[in-house]
Amino acid sequence: MATTADVRYALASLADPGRAEGVSRFLQMVPGGYGEGDRAIGVSVPEQRRVAGRYWRDLSLDETATLLTSGVHEERLTAIFILVRKFTKGDQEERGRIFGLVLANTGSINNWDLVDSSAPYIVGPWLIDKDRSVLDRLVESSLVWDRRIAIMATFAFVKAGDFHWTFRLSDRLLRDPHDLVHKAVGWMLREVGNRDRAAEEEFLARRYRVMPRVMLRYAIEKFEPQRRREYLSGVV
Repeated sequence: MATTADVRYALASLADPGRAEGVSRFLQMVPGGYGEGDRAIGVSVPEQRRVAGRYWRDLSLDETATLLTSGVHEERLTAIFILVRKFTKGDQEERGRIFGLVLANTGSINNWDLVDSSAPYIVGPWLIDKDRSVLDRLVESSLVWDRRIAIMATFAFVKAGDFHWTFRLSDRLLRDPHDLVHKAVGWMLREVGNRDRAAEEEFLARRYRVMPRVMLRYAIEKFEPQRRREYLSGVV
């Protein structure tokens, strides 16, 4: 069986200090940034996916959980890639354990790339045919990552043609203080519009004037230029 140490060694062998500096800036691991306190070692995402592909079968769930609490960003993201693989291939019992593991460790899923690599592929799919009230709890959390997890989880519902929870949570996040939540809400509304433009516009009609600007821009990104101008100028 593989161990956490094996995965860490594999990632360390791919580390690039120059890339680490760029990642640290990009994910705001700088003083005052939303990723402050995190540490990057400079392993590209494709390389992390390859490492995950090599170890996901042989790394136990307990070992993966240990990796998920690492102080190194790439180790946590690789753990998420492993969990997604295990979730996709696992039986109902294992999928439930993985879902529980993710929700128990949202404090370690503490940047947008970590959220976006897990919530739509584990949290949302698990809740497709189950009670979704956990999303109501997450959306009220003081932790920005919990709130982003909640709205990003609805991507799985949107893909299934179910828009209710995207609209429900978007309504509750309209006045969220964080830019990363604004972007995620706008993105999910755009995904609704990609499938049902009329449904998205019906939602926007009574809300677009009070939305944070970046949320609105993301939501209408695929609209025709003239229609975007109408929304942005408030004359819809």
